[in-house]
Amino acid sequence: MPPWVQRLERGDDAGLFAEDGAAWTVHAGMPTLVAGIRALLVQALHPGAMAGVHDWSRYREDPLGRLAGTVRWVICVTFGSQEQVDAELGRVARFHGEVSGEYRDSTGAARAYSAADADLVEWVHLAFTDAFLTCHETWGGPIPGGPDAYVREWATGGRLMGVTDPPETAAELRARMHGYLDRGILRGDERVQDVVRFLRRVPLDGSLRWAYRLLFAGAVATIPREYRRMLGLRRSWLPVVTMTRFVLFVAGKSLGSGPRAHDMARRRLRRLEASGTEPTRAS
Repeated sequence: MPPWVQRLERGDDAGLFAEDGAAWTVHAGMPTLVAGIRALLVQALHPGAMAGVHDWSRYREDPLGRLAGTVRWVICVTFGSQEQVDAELGRVARFHGEVSGEYRDSTGAARAYSAADADLVEWVHLAFTDAFLTCHETWGGPIPGGPDAYVREWATGGRLMGVTDPPETAAELRARMHGYLDRGILRGDERVQDVVRFLRRVPLDGSLRWAYRLLFAGAVATIPREYRRMLGLRRSWLPVVTMTRFVLFVAGKSLGSGPRAHDMARRRLRRLEASGTEPTRAS
């Protein structure tokens, strides 16, 4: 258990999200293993976001480290106290402050970009939220309050990253995503294909390699056709949704009963309750 997960037990408030609410339920679920792959694929379709990955990401040299950095942000914001959320936002901001450059948009025109650009942070948030919601709807259980509750709760994560007006319903989320398609902002090019090839064959050994390939196929199966075409991907003829369900079941059993990130957060809440302090929701 890395130190940042252990720190979820510390703090003097209840954090940003209700215990066992929509965000807790989705982000603690095994479908997140598929959602992360799906989010990375769809996010790559924005040429500005793709340029940031190409120019600044270490995904080739250290794919697991790159993934761990994203997972850390999601977990800390979802389950951490306000102090830990603030520390995590500072860590991400220090990295993002260096991310800038130039890319060719879908018309071929040169455009400058930075990690703080409004359309980039919005697209990353939309693709992430849609991926985690869709994968949980496909392989997870009920979401407290339904899909809209998750979109509304995780809008908080979007605002923390600089999204000024994140969607708060599932219908608005998907309509906002399609807006990027309708405006011709998204594209699949050689850089996108390079990421697709890498994500399809992430260097893993033994049974992990085959399990990952099933998770990848499951992620592709949940991506709408118009995005799949741009990614150059086809849905497998195999029953990959069912096969992915089995892989997630086995993965969940192998992790055992914990403690996991949300268990550490529960310890913080129980400690606050035992001390006679009613846990307050962070602002």
